[in-house]
Amino acid sequence: MYDYQALVIGAGPGGYPCAIRLGQLGLKTLCVEKEAWGGVCLNVGCIPSKALINASLRLVEMRHADAMGLRVAGDVTVDMPALQAWKGQVVSKLTKGVEQLLKGNGVERALATARLLDAHTVELTSADGVRTVTAEHIVVATGSSPIQIPGFAFADAPILDSTGALALTEVPASLVVIGGGVIGLELGTVYARLGSKVTVVEMLDQVLPGVDPDAVKLLARKLKKDGVEVLLQTRALGWEAGDKGIIVKAAGKDGVERQLPADYALVTVGRRPNTEGFGLRELGVAFDGPFVKVDGQLRTSVPSVFAIGDLIGNPMLAHKATHDGEVVAEVIAGHDVVWDARAIPAVVFTDPEIAQVGLTEDQAKEQGRAIRIGKVPFAAIGKAIANNATDGFVKVLIDAESKVILGATIYGAHASDLISEASLAVELGAEALDVGLTIHAHPTLGEAFMEACKAAIGEAIHVLNR
Repeated sequence: MYDYQALVIGAGPGGYPCAIRLGQLGLKTLCVEKEAWGGVCLNVGCIPSKALINASLRLVEMRHADAMGLRVAGDVTVDMPALQAWKGQVVSKLTKGVEQLLKGNGVERALATARLLDAHTVELTSADGVRTVTAEHIVVATGSSPIQIPGFAFADAPILDSTGALALTEVPASLVVIGGGVIGLELGTVYARLGSKVTVVEMLDQVLPGVDPDAVKLLARKLKKDGVEVLLQTRALGWEAGDKGIIVKAAGKDGVERQLPADYALVTVGRRPNTEGFGLRELGVAFDGPFVKVDGQLRTSVPSVFAIGDLIGNPMLAHKATHDGEVVAEVIAGHDVVWDARAIPAVVFTDPEIAQVGLTEDQAKEQGRAIRIGKVPFAAIGKAIANNATDGFVKVLIDAESKVILGATIYGAHASDLISEASLAVELGAEALDVGLTIHAHPTLGEAFMEACKAAIGEAIHVLNR
């Protein structure tokens, strides 16, 4: 009756895993992508940003290697065109891999722009022309785009969004970052390490709203140490051309205007879901504010149409989108599943990294929960000392009565890797003693999470118990 059993619009971190899983489950599937396989994440987001972050961290390590008795002859320099070329190779390898995985799982592919004509019909516009296809089920995974603010149009060359910041072929002498959230601090600190004078303009009274204040406080000190100026409770008003570069105008809560000279202004004040132009509103799909409204199986108000990833709301994270996609594939295949993840980790790739999952201390207090906290500094962990990376801590929250792990915050090197064990613990409803009795390899950074769990119940070995 239909051309396809399932049609997925968008091949980002939500769409392509959905299509792959549909193929694995034996459904005839078409995946449509308008630009590049892997979507924003693989092409102009998660992956290229982490490539630049990694390179800038290596630069810092090389410049400070003498602390470990390693001598580097002469100054270490940055070749931005070569760095960009390497970043491009990383992206290309992954995007080609996505296409091969789709093909290997029997998923048909189309590079085209998609628009829903009705609940089962999609119009595809490509370089080859316009055609229509039908599908029993349609999954919309169109992602999100950077928010543009008044006075800072991305069409103007000195005004960058995250995509533009990732493509610079020279290190700017100075950079103003508007927005002290995750993307702003990640990209801003990259260029600070590469040699730029970076100023962050943030409207709120702290950077990284929603992140554990213990971690934010330490990061603020590190930013200052690294020469990054942070202007809190400050609003960016606009910009004008200067004698060299541009002048960004900003005002603090006292109303006094400041003029910030820069080569570029990077605007990172958030992202909005890509919902327009796909026929969703015309079809009568219900919305909840800017987001598509879905049920527990991620089905929209039109039963044959599903929505996943950034379209359906926070957290707007790639790994959450992937989980969405796999859940929807199972639902379409007729499996009795719902979206019920208990733990969604979040990571900020600053230096050091911040990662958290489950409840923070403030959230637990707001809920009126009685908690116990185990906190272990990396300075107490042998591997961290050997790595010359002792900044930071692991903090674990447990329910005071049941001892079930409610959440964790990690501030330090490799926090992004260490948070996975904490996520598993929260997802499984593990008790602190479950982790404490699990033998962890030594010497490893993972021992810090084990010690923090033990500290929460007064049984830590390498720190004094409260």
